[in-house]
Amino acid sequence: MSGFPWELQPSRTAGLFAERLRHHGLRLSPSRLDGPQSSVKLIAVRTSKTDGVVRFTVSAPRALAKQLDQMSREKGYDNRSLAVADMIRAGLVEHRQNLGNQEIAGTITLVYDHHKQHVQATLTDIQHDHHEVIIATLHVHLDHHNCLEVLAVRGKAGTIKKIADELIASKGVKHGKLTVTSSGKDLPG
Repeated sequence: MSGFPWELQPSRTAGLFAERLRHHGLRLSPSRLDGPQSSVKLIAVRTSKTDGVVRFTVSAPRALAKQLDQMSREKGYDNRSLAVADMIRAGLVEHRQNLGNQEIAGTITLVYDHHKQHVQATLTDIQHDHHEVIIATLHVHLDHHNCLEVLAVRGKAGTIKKIADELIASKGVKHGKLTVTSSGKDLPG
């Protein structure tokens, strides 16, 4: 059962209502609503002790909820909960990439003209200096002059960001980008 929102004014009725829900294996989660008609929003939430799932209610403007539903269908999610869970994971990954001591994984993508003097030697030297976090590389010849290099990396966020900045700032690199994800250890399925 998903959450059931009920608008109630705080009173003895809410206490009786909460008792009745507890009898059916539900609990109430109060949250304060701000606005001219302030009341307490009580949300019945069923938690599962076996699978570790927690259900909660999210309030959103109707137009935003419609956009969420449309995006969920377009991306092939079976329901809103899966879409929201993926958005939460993405937010956590993004947040953690800013914390220098968190382990992350990702790619550093570089496009450069291999005819530029010393560019390949510079990039190779930087990569050899950081072999402990660069776990694989892919080198592609895009045309006669331009190369694409993709480096798979895993390590502390601060270290990865520093290496990416150094590679991208190297003379001869036309474009570079660090793409970060989780190593998977810190995210539940």
